[in-house]
Amino acid sequence: MESAVDTAQKKNRSGVVDRGGSWLTPRRRRRLAAWGPVLTLLLLMLVLTLLNSKFATAANLKTVANQSAIPLVLGVGLAMVILLGAIDLSIEGVMVAAMFSIALLAANNVNDNDLGVLAILIGLGIGASFGLANGLVNAYLRIPSFMVTFGTWFVGIGVAQKLLGRQPPRIDLEARSWVIEQRFGIQQMFYIALVVVVLGAVVLRFTRLGRHIYAIGGNEELAAQSGVRVRRVKVTVFALAGMLSGLAGAFALGRAGVADVTASQGRLFTTIAGVVLGGTLLSGGRGGVLQSSVGIVIMIVLRNGMILAGVDPFLQDAAEGGIVIAAVIAMNWSSRAKLRVVA
Repeated sequence: MESAVDTAQKKNRSGVVDRGGSWLTPRRRRRLAAWGPVLTLLLLMLVLTLLNSKFATAANLKTVANQSAIPLVLGVGLAMVILLGAIDLSIEGVMVAAMFSIALLAANNVNDNDLGVLAILIGLGIGASFGLANGLVNAYLRIPSFMVTFGTWFVGIGVAQKLLGRQPPRIDLEARSWVIEQRFGIQQMFYIALVVVVLGAVVLRFTRLGRHIYAIGGNEELAAQSGVRVRRVKVTVFALAGMLSGLAGAFALGRAGVADVTASQGRLFTTIAGVVLGGTLLSGGRGGVLQSSVGIVIMIVLRNGMILAGVDPFLQDAAEGGIVIAAVIAMNWSSRAKLRVVA
């Protein structure tokens, strides 16, 4: 009979016992988790190309890149928050609050302000302030992040509506050139988003902050006992996520040229779905920025393919929701006990 020691030695990191005859060994499982989203994206692109010749055209792929910029930036911040074992629902509200703030401080048609780059920096600071508030309330008052960020979401929307005034502010073309100017047919904000993704991956992989994020997400109590300053890490991560929501607001403003309260609608679903689809576990401690970014691109590509196919918008939403549910079940089946979902 197999001893308890032998059984324990055959357990992989997710706690699943390998009986020796299973093809899905712990090593292969880790490789699948790392490369699964990439393979899924490549397969999806292949299928869409076969179904519609317009998908693989240079013009359409450039469109996909431009559409990915804002969700990618949002995804970096959200991935870090989720890796903590928390959630940030405030990204849509923070995004539009920063958008209106920047619009009213940059050269616009409502007032005489023209702060240039400073307007953008202030917008990022406003986003970081929202995130800082989220982190402080969550870490020090121990209010669940779901409730805190849900409230902040609507605070941000309210701030944007208050700033709206009689007419939506429209910024000058020069003030948005850093977003919409193109390199090789792709807007500059996409390249900025790629830099943000790389920086996020570097932080998680090579810095103390990144190691502490994974430690807290894996076991917060054990991390605290090991000397990790849990509260400080949480506040820092939420502030970073808020700042990136502010950057996303700047992108949306630069792309549209006018501040709009509805500009952030739907961003929350796309971002959370993409992050989870990329393999970042909702309970925290597993995943990463790169995988999450691939998951977000999958969502953008899927939406683009359905638009090209003429799928009804309501059916698009239903299809995306169904695919996300199926993907989450498949990716997290072996870790379902850790999710601790209560019906």
